[in-house]
Amino acid sequence: MSKTVRAHGPATVANIGCGFDILGAALNCPGDVVTAREVDSPTVLIRKIEGDGGKLPLDPKLNSASVAVSAMLDALDRPCGIELEIKKQMPLGSGLGSSAASSVAALWAVNTLLDNPFSALELVPFAMQGEKAACGTAHADNVAPGLMGGFVLIRSSEPPDIITLSYPESLTFTVVHPHFELKTSDARRVLFEKIPLKYAIKQWGNAAALVAGLIKEDTDLISRSLEDFIIEPQRSTLIPGYNAVKEAALKAGALGCSISGAGPSVFALCESEGVATLAGEKMSAAFKAAGLSSDIYVSSVNAEGPLILD
Repeated sequence: MSKTVRAHGPATVANIGCGFDILGAALNCPGDVVTAREVDSPTVLIRKIEGDGGKLPLDPKLNSASVAVSAMLDALDRPCGIELEIKKQMPLGSGLGSSAASSVAALWAVNTLLDNPFSALELVPFAMQGEKAACGTAHADNVAPGLMGGFVLIRSSEPPDIITLSYPESLTFTVVHPHFELKTSDARRVLFEKIPLKYAIKQWGNAAALVAGLIKEDTDLISRSLEDFIIEPQRSTLIPGYNAVKEAALKAGALGCSISGAGPSVFALCESEGVATLAGEKMSAAFKAAGLSSDIYVSSVNAEGPLILD
């Protein structure tokens, strides 16, 4: 019987407010599970996908998980056949890095199956190819924290130059996912190609200060820096009730609140689990007032990244 490996790929919060395409963090929940097995046929196949409602492609040239694994095997120059089973445990088009979670879990499972020829950092470019297949852009702000855990800074995507950041261990995310789908490709279409210099300067200052605040464990500085002058004003118009949701999070004591990835999920970064739980309840109530039901995920920062199950 062929050996199988099952891995969990975590959800992620990308951008972290002011860090568009350059900052991300891994969560403990939710996430996806992928089972990989080596087969005789020298190709990558998707045997089945559960939990997606039939929305995701079984074609291995179109699915983020199989595209990432194919890129990995090409780099190894090793004739090898892999069969994947994908179990989606997180919503699609949620802003939680759904496609990244699948590709990260698949890569981690296959890398383990093949006796770990690559480090987590070395797997990032392959996962980025999966992102390109899923949304048209090979960005790293979901796959890098998904693979490496914690908070990461992407100084460059081509070639990947990724820095792991220290942070206060008490930091807790609340992510509230309203029940509608917002595709990353659609969320990118609303972005302006040019931005005024005065906003760019403010954004650079906040991104640099947020990194400094994390490393120095200065929650006041983190709070002051969690402000997005460029992307949030454009994308928030796509999320019903967004301003009220953000206000509810801040009133509950969150350090800051912004859009998770491309949305529609909204995250609040908090100093403790208690504050995060309260913020999630208030944010969900604000979405309900706007006519949307929602799911609440409360999670400390996932320092481990993907996990091998069983």
